[in-house]
Formats: sequence, C-alpha cells, structure tokens
Amino acid sequence: MTVTKSFVDNLKDNASFCEYVDKLYGGGVDYQAARYKKIYDLHVATYDGDVSFYSSPGRIELCGNHTDHNNGKVLCASITVDTVACVTPLEGKVVVASIGYPEVVVDLDELEPSSEEYGSSEALVRGVLAYYKQNGYKIGGFAATTSSDVFKGAGVSSSASFEVLICEILNKMYNDGVVDKITKAKAAHYAESIYFGKPCGLLDQSAIALGGVSYIDFKSTTSPKVKTMDWNFADTSIVLINTGGDHCDLTSQYADIRSEMEWVAGMFHVRKLRKVKEEDFLAAVPELQKQVSGRAILRAMHYFEENKRVEAGVKAVKSGNFKKFAAVINGSGQSSYELLQNCYPLGDTVQRIPLALALSKLNKDVKACRVHGGGFAGTIIAFVDNAGADAYIADMKKVFGDDCVYRIGVRNEGTCKVEMN
Repeated sequence: MTVTKSFVDNLKDNASFCEYVDKLYGGGVDYQAARYKKIYDLHVATYDGDVSFYSSPGRIELCGNHTDHNNGKVLCASITVDTVACVTPLEGKVVVASIGYPEVVVDLDELEPSSEEYGSSEALVRGVLAYYKQNGYKIGGFAATTSSDVFKGAGVSSSASFEVLICEILNKMYNDGVVDKITKAKAAHYAESIYFGKPCGLLDQSAIALGGVSYIDFKSTTSPKVKTMDWNFADTSIVLINTGGDHCDLTSQYADIRSEMEWVAGMFHVRKLRKVKEEDFLAAVPELQKQVSGRAILRAMHYFEENKRVEAGVKAVKSGNFKKFAAVINGSGQSSYELLQNCYPLGDTVQRIPLALALSKLNKDVKACRVHGGGFAGTIIAFVDNAGADAYIADMKKVFGDDCVYRIGVRNEGTCKVEMN
C-alpha cells in the first residue's frame, strides 16, 4: 500500500504496525511510531509520489571472531536496533538523506569505483548499484530519508545495515523481491570491500540480511552453508557496552589480521587458512617462525580454534545448554585477547575494552563476555542473568556513560520492507 499522512499520524493505533514493532523490536510502539512519523514528515516535505518503509537491523557476532575473511565459520544474529528508511521512486539517481549526515547523491550512469570516495556513503550506494547491474539485476532511482539506531563505530555494523538496506530497496522496488538474502549480502560486501575500501569478510552483511541466529560456513563464499536456529535463552540478557573507542581510524589494524592469516596460508601455497589442515600448521610451526611473524602464527592458531568453538556454540544453542554456550563465548574471548590480539590498538594506554572485560568478569551475574566484532576499539558483549542485568547495566553506565550501555534482543527478521495495511 502507499503510506499516507493520515496513516502515519495514527501508527500506534494500527494493528499491522504494532505487529511489526513486536516482530522487529520486541516492543516500544510509541517510540517507533514517533520515529517513523518523523522521517515520513521530513521525506514528504521534499518528495512526492508513492511512499514505503524499509528496515535493516544491526548485528551481533556471537562467536567466530575474525574467521570469515579466511573462509571460516561464524555464529551471528541480527538485533533489535535498525536503520529505517522512508522511500519514494526517483528518476536517474539515488538520493539518501540520513538524519545527522550529509545528503548522498549517486547518478545511475556513474557506477565506476573511485579511490576518492573511499570511506564514504556514496561509495556504498554506488557499489551496491554496480553489483546489481553487473549481475543481471535491475537498478533504478529512489529517494530515501533514513534514521538509524545502529550505533556507529561500536561493532554492530552500521555500515552493513545501510548497505543491505540499499540492496533491499532495489530488490523490492525494481526486482519484484527475487534477490535472495545471500545475494544481497554479497552485493553489500562488494560495495564495502571494493568501493568503500575496507577489507572485510561476509559476516556482517549475511547476519543482517538473514535475520535471526545464523550459523554460516564460508568455506565457499559463492555458496556459503547457512543454518538458522532459535534463541532459547530467555532468562539471559544480552548487553553491549560501547567502551568509548571508535573504529574509524583502525582499518589498517583490521587489515593486518586478515593479511597475517593469509601470510601463514601462503606458506602452504594457498590463499586462505581454510585450505590448510590444522595438524599440518602445528607441525610446521618450527619452520614457520623463521618465515612469518610470531603474531601471524598466534592469529592462525586463533583461527583454527575459533572454528571449532563455533561448532560447539551451534550445538549449545540447538540443545538450549547455556552453560556450554557460555564456556564457548568465554573461550572465544580469551583467544581473541591472547592470540588474535584485538582488544586494544597498538600503543593504546587507555584500554577501554580490557577495562570493560575486567569489570564484567568481577560481576557474579555475568556468565560470559568477550570483545565484540572487529575489536581494537568499541564494544564488548556480555551475557547476563536477567535477575542481575539491571544492576550490571547501572554499574557499567557509571564507568562508560548512560548512552553507551545497551540491552538488545535477537531479531528474527532480516532487512525487509515494512508491509503495513
């Protein structure tokens, strides 16, 4: 249906919208109704024509820290914060007005990558359009006004949320919804790695496109193995703590993890560690240390161990065994700290992530915690007994700030058009 002003003015009384709010956010209809109305009013003040809404979540990485870029395994989930867009068809170009950010304009006839656009939203939009066109999908113009609750620089993939949002708008508006979820993830990944200039794996985009809790095996990046499962730990709160760092200037340190793992793989005449047997790697360590750095060897050790932890995590989630799941998460966190070495940037003496982890481990209600996402700066994730979650959150807010501690939920719906009637 075409969304109208009278419809938007009464969203919180609309049964269809309330159902979507429960499905996407787990509640909060008054807040979401006001949020959707705000972007609608801003949008229609500039653009005429049919109006529709789209929603694209953030994501958490449950387990599988820095494995995807070497064809590894991950356990991830989409979450109950999102980027929302109010959208209208437009001729010849894509225009995105995101609240709090400069307007993005991309001409449909200018789709070549440019190093001058690295790190920009224009690059992400242009990259998605180029991928669709190169792979036989239709593209077309649109205007979008967006609002995002996906906190930037905190490891829940604000950029991937935006990328997959663009993918879904093109999918529904110009391709009759035929573009499958993994293809949307690939298009978003292409935009970020080739056009945006950030080397990354496919984890973030896949988790956001798929929705729910997902096990993804990236042995084949063209046809990754995907399994979805229910999250049955209702007595546990998931808390994210943005410790105050920012990812924006750390691209080279993220890239070093991937390049060092691939450095080790190259000693076995392959490009990715997935093609190396762990026993062969361990047997070769005496010779490897003469050819690669010790840090590269440690990061490769993390890779092999982390893949096994992902498999154990899947079994724990499927069986509803939280004790085993917590052991997997704590093991992953320790490995990221000691082997992967991504809990603080080189030369950093502030060390906000280590502080957050140390304080969390002192709390009896925290059953598991680890660095979250890319690491180096930003976020940790903690799994806390519901009974003690409010107290834990209050304590962490005293250290990291009221706006830096978030209780989030798992969202079963990936990026989608919000169909209301």
